[in-house]
Amino acid sequence: MADRLFIFDTTLRDGEQVPGCQLNTVEKIQVAKQLELLGVDIIEAGFPISSPGDYNSVIEISKAVTWPTICALTRAVQKDIDVAVEALKYAKHKRIHTGIGTSDSHIKYKFNSNREEIIERAVAAVKYARKFVDDVEFYAEDAGRTDNEYLARVVEAVVKAGATVVNIPDTTGYCLSSEYGSKIKYLMEHVSGIEKVILSTHCHNDLGMATANTMAGVLNGARQVEVTINGIGERAGNTSLEEIAMIVKCHSGIGVETNINTQKIYPTSRMVSSLMNMPVQPNKAIVGRNAFAHSSGIHQDGVLKNVQTYEIIDPHDVGIDDNSIVLTARSGRAALKNRLQALGVELDQEKLDKVYESFLKLADKKKDINDDDVLVLAGADRTKNHRIKLDFLQVTSGVGVQSVASLGLNISGEKFEACASGNGPVDAAIKALKKIIDRHMTLKEFTIQAISKGSDDMGKVHMQVEYDGQVYYGFGANTDIIAASVEAYIDCINKFKQ
Repeated sequence: MADRLFIFDTTLRDGEQVPGCQLNTVEKIQVAKQLELLGVDIIEAGFPISSPGDYNSVIEISKAVTWPTICALTRAVQKDIDVAVEALKYAKHKRIHTGIGTSDSHIKYKFNSNREEIIERAVAAVKYARKFVDDVEFYAEDAGRTDNEYLARVVEAVVKAGATVVNIPDTTGYCLSSEYGSKIKYLMEHVSGIEKVILSTHCHNDLGMATANTMAGVLNGARQVEVTINGIGERAGNTSLEEIAMIVKCHSGIGVETNINTQKIYPTSRMVSSLMNMPVQPNKAIVGRNAFAHSSGIHQDGVLKNVQTYEIIDPHDVGIDDNSIVLTARSGRAALKNRLQALGVELDQEKLDKVYESFLKLADKKKDINDDDVLVLAGADRTKNHRIKLDFLQVTSGVGVQSVASLGLNISGEKFEACASGNGPVDAAIKALKKIIDRHMTLKEFTIQAISKGSDDMGKVHMQVEYDGQVYYGFGANTDIIAASVEAYIDCINKFKQ
């Protein structure tokens, strides 16, 4: 009989640490409910002491979901644990995730401490957390670069102190698969009482090894994996939930199984991508738009004869419906609601009516509406409370002529207009915008992504603007890429600290 592999999702904690990907509490609840439908066992809802927003999110997520364990992160500090306990008070199943750095680098430079003192602090934190909850996970930060013999001593000490799960993070994404797998194997063989706890993996993707390292851990005895949707996370990201789930599904001989409803993978991926304004790269495994595309003539011929010649995964198994209803200007509310539900988005009637109005306007501009369009529309009310809004935009440009933009803004109900020329239509439009918003702002990053393949499709624009020593992230989506660029810039400005 296959062992149970527990899925610990940290999209709402580690994944949300990506600059510009922060969610509000309502959006976090939406993601948490989708993770519950997906079959995630543990949801790491936040780091309560880090901010009032994180604290409140842990409380509200605890109320919103039923069967998954809700986990709160802390340092090995009593005050952190106290705050986490308070934040978890409504959780049906609760876990405190506490820990400390164990590598010599962390011990010397981060804590100015020594190995023995770190073990004492680790044991004290676990014992203190166990006073409040029965489920305590300990993380040995930078375990990937920690000496195996010392790491085993730390793990054995926290197991005796009452830890139920022990997390072995490759915090910097440094390990090779053979090294990480050997580390898990060493702990399984050298830690007294290891059979009483679950060893967990937590791998980062700095060298592109996160999924491989995670699977090496599983093959050597780890029975919990810490993952994120789409592999989002700090720096190069975390291990992708969808990759681990489908590896386990495709390789039943591994001897483990998950609780993941794989048909919910694609809609969950699209939801997280849309809410976090984090594009999924086209060639991303499992959920990228090219994951099941075949352009090679030899591949196309093989797939047409027998799909298994070049596809090891049935697209339907991950929730991609090749025969989904095509949305056009003639589609009704029911068709739009059905597509939103398939993508994991539930709207009340009032919100659906507003989205439908926007949908009809978009459908007049383009032939077919795709999933990304629908998700952008569903999240389009993010600007409704903005103080500054785009009123109108008119641009003249062409080959051999200078681009000129005329722009109008509505700032708290007052109308402003400006005109400017520039090196291209986007430059002209932003210069006109800056004439009205007279502040010293610097554009740091400007990314355009066509969210499908047609010339009439919506485009997404992601921007970073520096103002007063702070970097702000903005997002815009429009069938007019110039308008989307201006909307992204305005989104940044609306976030400026007054």
